[in-house]
Amino acid sequence: MLAYAHDLNSFEQYLKETYPDEVPAKAAPVMIRSWLASMRESGIQARTVNRKISALKSFYKYLMREQVIELSPMTAILSPKVKKRLPQYVEKQDMDRLFQDDVFPQDFKGQTERVILQILYATGIRRSELLNLKEQHIDFSNQTIKVLGKGSKERLIPVSASLLALLREYRELKKQLNDAADREYLLVNEKGKRLHSGFIYNTVKRYLSTVTTIQRRSPHILRHTFATHLTGNGADLNAVKELLGHSSLAATQVYTHNHIEKLKEIHKKAHPKS
Repeated sequence: MLAYAHDLNSFEQYLKETYPDEVPAKAAPVMIRSWLASMRESGIQARTVNRKISALKSFYKYLMREQVIELSPMTAILSPKVKKRLPQYVEKQDMDRLFQDDVFPQDFKGQTERVILQILYATGIRRSELLNLKEQHIDFSNQTIKVLGKGSKERLIPVSASLLALLREYRELKKQLNDAADREYLLVNEKGKRLHSGFIYNTVKRYLSTVTTIQRRSPHILRHTFATHLTGNGADLNAVKELLGHSSLAATQVYTHNHIEKLKEIHKKAHPKS
């Protein structure tokens, strides 16, 4: 409500300064466009401008309901396009460095952390999906894991022999903890209790901080990294969609934009006529 009131007050102030004889209720579309143009010229972002447009639309709808005006001037106003934010991801050489360097402690906690990072990067699953991953979901003979995604939808994800070997070792370490260690869910702490979401988040953030300077370093960044690296290496977009568990291809296509932007960057740096 405060933002809504602020937006209406700023519009009213603009009218007083630019069109002294006008009031918001009687403002014409040309006056509103003038206000919007002045904001864009001053460097205000499209998202903020769109919020102010939304406030005006609500204001004029209210005036129509109260029969103060017959037609909203906002019917002639178009919202500026907002540039889509491309998902952040970790560069391949940085992920390689994380796993090649011996950064994970050899105790049970350190090996749990290694498994967390390896699974998230190798499969692109969500943090909640990793938390709910059960030992019985790992099919060693077919080299797949079964993931329970959004809406209880199941999907099978192929995994490498090296990851399966790591998971075998981890299961053996679990058996050595104590008799009460959770045998249902894959990931547990040193006491054998099922992990909580915060542990996974903090683990990923801490280790990614050692290899990358990107602003966001959450588990979801590893999902973006998985998809970006796949599309960058020529993976079929429909296949990536299935691996991620997306319901529509549109949600997956954003990763092709990441690849295109990377190509533009390379071209700009390398081509003499760029």
